[in-house]
This record gives sequence, C-alpha cells and structure tokens, in this order.
Amino acid sequence: MNILSRSAINIARACIASSTQGSASSLAKFYGNNYSQGNILNAARTCVNTALQGLGQIRLGSSLWQMLRRNGPHKKHKPSKNPFNGQPFMKGVVLKTIIKKPKKPNSANRKCVIVRLSSGREMTAYVPGIGHNLQEHNIVLCRVGRLRDVPGVKIKCVRGKYDLPHVAKRE
Repeated sequence: MNILSRSAINIARACIASSTQGSASSLAKFYGNNYSQGNILNAARTCVNTALQGLGQIRLGSSLWQMLRRNGPHKKHKPSKNPFNGQPFMKGVVLKTIIKKPKKPNSANRKCVIVRLSSGREMTAYVPGIGHNLQEHNIVLCRVGRLRDVPGVKIKCVRGKYDLPHVAKRE
C-alpha cells in the first residue's frame, strides 16, 4: 500500500508542477480541454481523483497468509465447455452415420454419427466400442466427452440405451 500511495503522490506532484508552469496547452494535451480554463487547484484535485480511481481498479495482491489458506493465488473460474449447457446427458436422433479420420499420428477411422439433440443443436457424436447398427432416425443417448484425436467431436453415444445396443460378445 505504501508504494501505491507514493505513486499517487508523485502523479499529483507532476500534475501540480505542470499546471503551475502556466502551460495550459500541456494540461489540455494531457487531460483534454476541460482543464485549460480552470484554476490550478481544480486541475490538481481532478488529477489526484483520476489517479486514485485508476489505482482503485488495480486488484491488490493477496498476502502470503491468504494464499496459504486458499492454496495458491486467486483464480477466476473458467466458463464451462459443456456443450449441453450443464446437463450430463441428452437424447438425440441420428441424422447420418459418418466415418471421421483422426489427427496426424493416429490412423484408425472413427465411427461417428451426426445427431440432432433434443435442444435442437446438431452435433457429431462418437460411437464407442466395436461395431454398431445405427441408422437414420435411431434414437441415442449422448454424454459429454470429447474425442481428443478427432477435431469437432465433443460428445459420445451411450451404449445399451435406446436404439444403440451393448457391444456384442466376441469369441
């Protein structure tokens, strides 16, 4: 706090010094034309007020004890990236089955479907597991979970619900 008050005093000193020199043009250049007609006291008062407002907008750092209690510095909460607006699952209708290719080091094709969700959005959903019998107009339950190596796929279909059966037992 000492540093802040010292810097405010220095700013006020500089303002008063520039206004006492009688150079109205420098004040007008620094603060606009509002202060060129006013007297020195008003210019200094306004200058100090603007400096204090600027310092008030600076968020003061936490003390070490506060950081220790809070387990680190204060972090802003990031907005959720949930495509369902906070809901864990959403029902959808299959519009089309597609095969997507993953990003560079991977090469196995991913079986995906374009789904119209109950919220009205159309998204690409990944069908996990080996084999599926999804066709157009089938109903699936979708959950949040992106596919890392396929861009644009942010949801997955749930096996064993509605028209998407469990993975068949292999021998």
